[in-house]
Amino acid sequence: MPPQTPGAQSSFDWPVRVYYEDTDAAGVVFYANYLRFMERGRTEWLRALGFEQDRLRVEQGVIFAVTAVELKYLTPARFNDLLTVRSSLSHKGGASLAFEQDILRVADQAVCCRGAVKVVCLDALTLRPRRLPDRLAAAI
Repeated sequence: MPPQTPGAQSSFDWPVRVYYEDTDAAGVVFYANYLRFMERGRTEWLRALGFEQDRLRVEQGVIFAVTAVELKYLTPARFNDLLTVRSSLSHKGGASLAFEQDILRVADQAVCCRGAVKVVCLDALTLRPRRLPDRLAAAI
């Protein structure tokens, strides 16, 4: 399934394959790796909007940091499963973004993990909160 183009009110899907390195001794995805998958989903969402995080740091002087996460593990994903990371913007503040993210197994559309993630925009030098760049705020 190809990634979807994000929009202000839509979700954005990003495919992820479970590799052996993503699993634990029981052969299921190690719980912390769901956070890595979600990070990829948010990064690709930004990229699809036309924003690269390294360029935002250099050209706009901003970086992003996760300030809060809530996860629910619902059903395990296993080695070689194809997953979809579905990211939806649930709130846009002056200096923050909140996302609802689901990780679904493609084969049966089971939700493996559901998360709420809050991200803050920071000044790259001072690491203090800073308003979202105008162009980015307008795009979302």
